[in-house]
Amino acid sequence: MDSFPEGYRDLLKDEARAYAFLATTMDDGSPQVTPLWFDVDGDRLRINTARGRVKERNMRARSQVALAIFDPANLYRYLQVRGEVVEMRERGAEEHIRALSRKYRGTPDFEIPAGQVRVMILIRPDRVHAQG
Repeated sequence: MDSFPEGYRDLLKDEARAYAFLATTMDDGSPQVTPLWFDVDGDRLRINTARGRVKERNMRARSQVALAIFDPANLYRYLQVRGEVVEMRERGAEEHIRALSRKYRGTPDFEIPAGQVRVMILIRPDRVHAQG
């Protein structure tokens, strides 16, 4: 596992409010990219989605992913992460999306539609490249 370069770890802190762009692979091999909220738990990146969404189905079928995490103040400064989904769990996912809402919107209020099941995804970074 690659670690995050010291000079770029600020992008992983809640105060940075940096967004990630997640790339997964479709059944036909084509890429699928989604901007999303993220946080860090130890050496894992954590993201959140709803069960059944395209990115969630793609990650269940193919665990290799890539993320680009941009500095909101300088889009030419970013981390490129290639890694593997090591866990997908529903337990704690609603609390996690509310924590992400607090980070990005300043409030834990996040409406989850009736019947929607949230999924928290943990990603192990295998390669990390810093730019800018």
